[in-house]
Amino acid sequence: MPAIQNTYGDTGVELELVQSARKGDMAAFEKLLKLYDRKIFRIAQNITHHAEDAEDVVQEAFLKAYKNLDRFEGNSKFYTWLVRIAVNEALMKLRKRKSDKTVSLDEDVDTEDGSMPREIADWAPTPEQNYSQTELREILSKTIQGLPVGFRTVFVLRDVEQLSTEETAEALGLSVPAVKSRLLRARLQLRERLNRYFAKKKKKTTQTVGAPNA
Repeated sequence: MPAIQNTYGDTGVELELVQSARKGDMAAFEKLLKLYDRKIFRIAQNITHHAEDAEDVVQEAFLKAYKNLDRFEGNSKFYTWLVRIAVNEALMKLRKRKSDKTVSLDEDVDTEDGSMPREIADWAPTPEQNYSQTELREILSKTIQGLPVGFRTVFVLRDVEQLSTEETAEALGLSVPAVKSRLLRARLQLRERLNRYFAKKKKKTTQTVGAPNA
């Protein structure tokens, strides 16, 4: 049985664990679970914005992965295959919570095309000069949650979880150009939203400082 240490990204070890799990070795599958459950949870939480839903997604994704191990052909990383299952489960959670149809990955691109900024202004001063790292993480997390789900999902997989463009495309069932396009739009939207946020905060601070004392 392969050790679990330093196995992330090791396709050979992944495949060995999967093959063992196919033969009924639950210990091997539990190692896969321990290896990836937190990463899958982060992805699910970033999509659903709900911790309990994210936990459900993790459980359902691993359960479906276990039931369908025979369908994993080994042409890609097991983790990429698992991410695709988890993303589908997370999107299903959103669809159950929302009555509109804007949760579709494809629809987001069409509805957001006309709203992208042509030029993005620089922050002045830089946010790091005015906010702690904890505050910046909270601000960034909330801003990411405001992105359309199609852009947000691509951004989380590429820029947060550090999947390659090809792995992200495979996990989401998209073409590489589509991933690149959505990632660019996600980054631009994120930058625009952050610019507006910091500009608004700066204006409030200026007004507070300049207000006459009672």
